[in-house]
Amino acid sequence: MIQKTNFHFLVVLLSLFTITVSAQQRKKLNFDDNWKFAFGNANDAARDFNYSIATIFAKTGAAVHTAIDPKFNDADWRQLSVPHDWAVELPFANSTSFDVQSHGYKPVGGLYPETSIGWYRKHFTVARSDSGQRFQVQFDAVFRDASFWINGFYLGNNKSGYVGTAYDISNYLNYDKENVLVVRVDATQYEGWFYEGAGIYRHVWLNEYQPVHLTENPVFVYATVQKEIATVNIETSVQNESFLSSAVSVSAIITDRDGRMISRTADQTVSLAVNEQRMIKQKLTVSRPRVWSLEDPYLYRVIPIIKMNGKIIDTDKIRFGIRTINITTKGLFLNGKYVKIKGTNNHQDHAGAGSALPDYLQYYRVFLLKQMGSNACRTSHNPPAKEFLDACDSLGMLVLDENRLLNSSPQYMNDLEWLIKRDRSRACVFIWSIGNEEGWVQGNSTGRLIAQTLLAKQRELDPTRLSTYAADVGN
Repeated sequence: MIQKTNFHFLVVLLSLFTITVSAQQRKKLNFDDNWKFAFGNANDAARDFNYSIATIFAKTGAAVHTAIDPKFNDADWRQLSVPHDWAVELPFANSTSFDVQSHGYKPVGGLYPETSIGWYRKHFTVARSDSGQRFQVQFDAVFRDASFWINGFYLGNNKSGYVGTAYDISNYLNYDKENVLVVRVDATQYEGWFYEGAGIYRHVWLNEYQPVHLTENPVFVYATVQKEIATVNIETSVQNESFLSSAVSVSAIITDRDGRMISRTADQTVSLAVNEQRMIKQKLTVSRPRVWSLEDPYLYRVIPIIKMNGKIIDTDKIRFGIRTINITTKGLFLNGKYVKIKGTNNHQDHAGAGSALPDYLQYYRVFLLKQMGSNACRTSHNPPAKEFLDACDSLGMLVLDENRLLNSSPQYMNDLEWLIKRDRSRACVFIWSIGNEEGWVQGNSTGRLIAQTLLAKQRELDPTRLSTYAADVGN
């Protein structure tokens, strides 16, 4: 049975006011442990567990004779925990190829088919008593071109090595029996010209919630401050994945970092058709707020609440800072105070650890940057791990949050939307970057149209910030 939950804060919440809680609450289970891993092969179907010669996509669930088959015997595969970067574990390769050299001389890529495909399998069970819930598997990032299956059923593919993905697996689960989650990772193609690693190198989660629930990245929270009053805007997104229309109420609470309630909204009734998703806008005020700054990075909490028939059916907790950012021709002003940016460009990998960084190392890196005198960093050249942003929020570091590629195709528009929705409530993020040094298009009309499309989407999703672009153009 899934036991672990990150909603212990409800104990604090319920001590503040009386309300009835549903027996089934949202759970977020860390799914990092007890994976099986083996190398496939980009050139040899037999050594790639018959992936390219089996009729995997001909019929639903038809994954026999491959590592996708739930009955496949993986007893001799290596057991490990993720985050995992298989590239950093490999011996160095003596190569004249620029691609290999720029990726740390590691044998990953088209020249090395035997170490560029990785397979992951995880066995787990779910209690039958939870069968009325929805279940979602969430990958924070996999490098790269990852395909996912559960119990032999194909879930989808995510090309990006820096953007996470999540899949609803409710329809495919076996309750009180074994389930098998399979991921095939193809790192033969690079996305950058720098060390990128390979594998499931960020966290994995199993999310459990009721059919009517908060969406992924459910809240956009931002504040304006005038004199000693902060107006906090809370935009909460809810979704109905039941088979009947539903009526719920949506509210929100703001607490300080110790869990003491400061303010709460009234319940707002919302009717949801089947499969409908709605966004509810609410406002709260905070008197004499403790503003987030580089010297005092104070974080409040906002708790969105969904109730049905007077019972809480879903809730979450999001840290946010009350602060103002204003960028003019005179520079950047944080809470009305001029701040000279002393920034660094930071790739996500770390010596010895590769791309699969422990959470504490994210805090250590930000701590060292602050000791060095830095007050800002640019996530070169991709969306960072959310744990890195946690560290920047907590320690007081401004962040230029960068999109991976300047492209307006559906794939990359979805990637940009994922980035902005995930990070737009962060106190540390003061500006977006839509791309970096796109020499083939940055000086022509195609690049201009792409940029205008990306900027329009950014303003739609987050009208509170500006965007920039890293251009390598001469005078």
